[in-house]
Amino acid sequence: MEAATKPAEKTMQVRVKIWRYDSQTGDRALKEYELEAPEWVTLLDVLDLIKDQQDGTLAYRKSCRMMICGSCGMRMDGAAVLACKTRMYDIVQAGHVPVISAMGNLPIVKDLVVDMDPFWDKFKAMKPYLQPGYEEPTEGKEYLVSQERMNVIHKEALCINCGACVSECNAMESDPAFLGPQALAKGMRFVGDARDANTVERLEDYSGEHGIWECTRCYFCNERCPKGVDPRDAIAKLGAEAMKQGVDTDMGAKHARWFVKSAETTGWLRETELVPKTQGVISAISQMKFAMGLAVKGKVPPPIPPHVADRVDESRALRKLVKEQGRDGYAGIVQGERALARLEHEASGAHGGMGSLESADVTPGEEPTAGKAD
Repeated sequence: MEAATKPAEKTMQVRVKIWRYDSQTGDRALKEYELEAPEWVTLLDVLDLIKDQQDGTLAYRKSCRMMICGSCGMRMDGAAVLACKTRMYDIVQAGHVPVISAMGNLPIVKDLVVDMDPFWDKFKAMKPYLQPGYEEPTEGKEYLVSQERMNVIHKEALCINCGACVSECNAMESDPAFLGPQALAKGMRFVGDARDANTVERLEDYSGEHGIWECTRCYFCNERCPKGVDPRDAIAKLGAEAMKQGVDTDMGAKHARWFVKSAETTGWLRETELVPKTQGVISAISQMKFAMGLAVKGKVPPPIPPHVADRVDESRALRKLVKEQGRDGYAGIVQGERALARLEHEASGAHGGMGSLESADVTPGEEPTAGKAD
């Protein structure tokens, strides 16, 4: 009787280019590596093989290998990825040789390793711990919060602190003091927590010179987040809640408030009133020459009579309904997220014929459960 033999493992030739860097000497070089690897390998597996078989001096971080710890964040072809999540098969089959480099917006220590101290400093600035504002239940019972209430911060709670969003943040590139997408998403995680008592204090802290309103809304953080946190959306929630709570002294908040007011009254943004309403009359006068130049070129509509959009009453009615339902602030954005998640759930046929759009329990950032009812 012949002994059973294990099938030979299929392999492929993998090529990668890695930016090597030594912070002590400042030397930087792009080095290419080629190796034979199993077809199932991830980028992290490739780096392990290179370090083990070809160059033991290669430096990078890793830990869990399961997209949980966030340690192996780096850039592939200029975009942040988790090395343990990035499969190499399709890249190899396409004949592409990816360029691997350290994450952006953080000092490089060596090769693919960055100094995370600035990252953690901003994380700590959020006071990332509960500051309770509830009464302890009697008889030693546990304080319970409904699942519906905790769903508000479900996406923000998914963050694994990998730094991928920070790596791609345009605002941080222009202003390293900007709190950044990861820190502000963590801030929303506590602002939206029903157990926390310091909502207004937190919003005041986050609305400073380098806070909420400095975001450029490029959405790269949403695009590169490997866990579906969508940090830009979290920043939008903080901005909406800050305005609801009257924390609106920042120029960005004033701009947003006038935008809402303008849309509510006429259905569109009245640019000619934007500067005096947000920056003040003196600033508006100082920019008069610039405004006149725009007017000559036909770039400024006449302020009188004000143009009112068709059916603007519908816009006003919607605004009124949102406020009556208490869905202004971050609550309105959360409702929108859940509605979009439900639509995506139905479009994908995830319920497999079981249940319906109305009965599907779908939380943004989470794979929907087939047939699960509210």
